[in-house]
Amino acid sequence: MKPTTALSTADYIALEARHNAHNYHPLDIVVERAEGPWMWDVEGRKYLDFLAAYSAVNQGHCHPRIVEAARDQLGKVTLTSRAFRNDQLPHLVKELCELSGFDMCLPMNSGAEAIETLIKAARKWAYEVKGVLNNQAEIVVCKDNFHGRTTTAISMSTEPDYRKNFGPFTPGFLSIPYGDLQALEDAINPNTAAFLVEPIQGEAGVNIPPPGYLAEAAALCKKHKVLLAVDEIQTGLGRTGKLFAFQHENVTPDLVAIGKALSGGILPVSAVLATRDILGRFKPGDHGSTFGGAPFAARVAREALKVLVEERLVEKSAELGEYFKGLLQTIHNPLIHEVRGRGLFIGLELKPQAGGARQYCEALMKEGLLCKETHHHTIRFAPPLVITKEELDWAFERIKKVLSA
Repeated sequence: MKPTTALSTADYIALEARHNAHNYHPLDIVVERAEGPWMWDVEGRKYLDFLAAYSAVNQGHCHPRIVEAARDQLGKVTLTSRAFRNDQLPHLVKELCELSGFDMCLPMNSGAEAIETLIKAARKWAYEVKGVLNNQAEIVVCKDNFHGRTTTAISMSTEPDYRKNFGPFTPGFLSIPYGDLQALEDAINPNTAAFLVEPIQGEAGVNIPPPGYLAEAAALCKKHKVLLAVDEIQTGLGRTGKLFAFQHENVTPDLVAIGKALSGGILPVSAVLATRDILGRFKPGDHGSTFGGAPFAARVAREALKVLVEERLVEKSAELGEYFKGLLQTIHNPLIHEVRGRGLFIGLELKPQAGGARQYCEALMKEGLLCKETHHHTIRFAPPLVITKEELDWAFERIKKVLSA
């Protein structure tokens, strides 16, 4: 067997195809290292990352402050389980609550785990506070949502590819059109525990609801004693030019799920934020995770949050996002249907006759720009928030070249 340093891109792809489940369709680049907004493949070619690991590396790849915090904690203690206390978790939950304005926080690992935690919290509240009969609680969700890949998460999904051959599905969910307030009001009934919504639907193609939608949805929820639960796993922590995307409408949800950028891409860290009346209802044994709230994860997340705030990455996303969206809107191509987004979370949707976004992402890769198609017709542009104006200009020239060809 050749030493790993001698393997080519084709060698790595063949090796993965032979031994790894084929549950992804990645572009044919094999990344060896990354720094800031840049990546290098195993053959030394350099690329600008315009996906940011689905917003998990908002702070850029291998941010030196976060890496140093991780190294320091690795030499102390990484895992205690929640059978014992550690000195990092109390700081993390305090800092998260102070930053977000919520009373309490429950740390987990992946975003999907945060959604599972949020669902359990909403149902528990419905039974203990609202008085919903046992096992009758319902959660209203939106069509074309993406809340994860667990069995419960795909039970909420309307995407056939996520559900095919994975049933039976978890009951208790009612799906309505995204952005439709009348449908929300019609769906709410005495058993409704929560309305779970993405403030911007990322996987569905960077879909933005009508102006005022979240604010009016919040009012409807309050009127009917229903929790407003917001999935900010992709949109949160600066991606849209606000710390949370719901802040664009001055809304205060009852429950919020966060993840991805919470660790700056070092390891999976997620959390649920809520009022004390909701999360304070969990008792020992109700819920848990061996790695959730581990000292290593907590220390990394603390530094990742400090980087977001101290380097003004939220404000930078707002400023550069408007600039870059404006550049994209100058491309005159009859195959472009729309450019939309907030902050550095931008979708360029192509008309069906363009033949899908994948081919354009492949062409951009050859130009040194890494993007990903979403919902077949949309190219998502979501670079790390540490990107510079000059780097955006560099990217735009390549996007313009490919979309004008």
